[in-house]
Amino acid sequence: MNGYAYLRRPLRAAAAALLVLGAAACGGGSGEGEAAEAGAGKQAPVTVLGPADVAAVEMTELASGVALTGSLEPFRIAEVKAQVPGVVRGLTVDRGSAVGAGQVLARIEAQGIQSQAAGARSGVAAAQAQLSLARRQLESARTLYQAGAMSELDFRAAEAQFEAAQAQLAGARSTSAGASEQAGRTAVRAPFAGQVSQRTANDGEAVNVGQTLLTVVSSQYLELRGQVPVDQANQVRQGQPAEFTLTAFPGRTFTGTVARVDPVADAEMRQVGVALRLPNPGELIAGMFASGHVVTGGGQQALVVPAAAVRGQGAEQHVLVVVGDSVMRRPVTLGARDDARGVVAVQAGLAAGERVIVSPGVVPAGAKVRVQGEGASAPAAAPGKGE
Repeated sequence: MNGYAYLRRPLRAAAAALLVLGAAACGGGSGEGEAAEAGAGKQAPVTVLGPADVAAVEMTELASGVALTGSLEPFRIAEVKAQVPGVVRGLTVDRGSAVGAGQVLARIEAQGIQSQAAGARSGVAAAQAQLSLARRQLESARTLYQAGAMSELDFRAAEAQFEAAQAQLAGARSTSAGASEQAGRTAVRAPFAGQVSQRTANDGEAVNVGQTLLTVVSSQYLELRGQVPVDQANQVRQGQPAEFTLTAFPGRTFTGTVARVDPVADAEMRQVGVALRLPNPGELIAGMFASGHVVTGGGQQALVVPAAAVRGQGAEQHVLVVVGDSVMRRPVTLGARDDARGVVAVQAGLAAGERVIVSPGVVPAGAKVRVQGEGASAPAAAPGKGE
C-alpha cells in the first residue's frame, strides 16, 4: 500500500461522517416541519348557524300585554234536559235552529202528571167553596151570639170551622202549585235566545228525568279562555281592552274586553285562568282558532329581541351575542313582553344592530361560529393533505 492510499482512508471516513451528520440534520428538520404543519392545521371547531338561528336587536314600538290562544267558545251554553218522564211530542227544532228565550221547543207527554195537576186544581176549588160556606156560617153565628140567641161555645165552634176551612184552602193551593209546577215541566223551553247546537232526542222518543234533549248556545258573544303565568296575572283586569286575530280572517283585527280573571291560581301549574270576550258581528262561528292580546300598556319605543333568545331565569337571564366569529354571554335586563309577536323589551345589556342566537341549545361563550350565507370561506386544507 502506497502513501497516497493510506491518506485516502481518513478522508473517506471523515466524508462519511459528514454525510451521516448531514442526513441526521435533514431528517430532524423534516420532523419539526411536519409537527409545525400539524400544529398550524389543527384549528378550533366552528359551529355553523343558519340565518334563522340569529336575530338582530331592533328598535320598535312595543305594546305591553298578555297573549292567549285557543278556540272561541260561546259565552252561554245550556243543556236542555227532560225534567219529567214521558214521551217527547212536537219537537221540530234541529241543529242550527234559532230559538227565543222561553220558547217551547217540545212537550213531554205525561198523562199522570197532568191528571195530578187537574185534581189539585179541583181540590182548590172545593176548598174555596168550603171556606165560603164557613164564612157565611160564622157571620150568622156572630149575629146570633151578639143577640144572645147562641151560646159562646157554639160561636167558638163556628170560628174554628172557618179557620179550618182557611187552612184547608191554603193546603189545597200548595198542593196545586206543586202539581202545576210539575205539569209545567212537561213543556221543554229554551233557557235563552240563541241557536240549537245539538239535538239528542227525537219526536216520539220516551225519555227519563235528566236525559239531555237539546243543547242551546248563545253566540252573541264569543269567549277565548286560557291561562297566563302568575307573574303576568297582576297586569290583567276585568274590562281591559283586548285584540283578536283569527286564522279564518287573515289581516283583520277584532276588539273585545277581558270578561273575567280567576281569583285563585292553579297551585301546580302556577297559572291563572283568564277569559276574553269578543262581540260577534254575525260572521264568527264558535270553534274558530283565535289569538287574543290583552292591551295592558300603551305603545312605546324599545329595543326588542325574540323571547326565544333569552336564556336563564331571574337574575341569571342572559343572551348569546355573535361578535365577529365568536359568541359572548351577555347579561340583560328585560322589560315588557309582547307575547302576540313573541318579543321582549331589553332595558340594558344590548345595543341596536347586535345579533343574538335564538336557536335552542347552548353554545358556550368564546365558541367560534359562522352564519351561513355571509361569505365566510372554509379553512384552507393543510399542506400535504390529499396529495
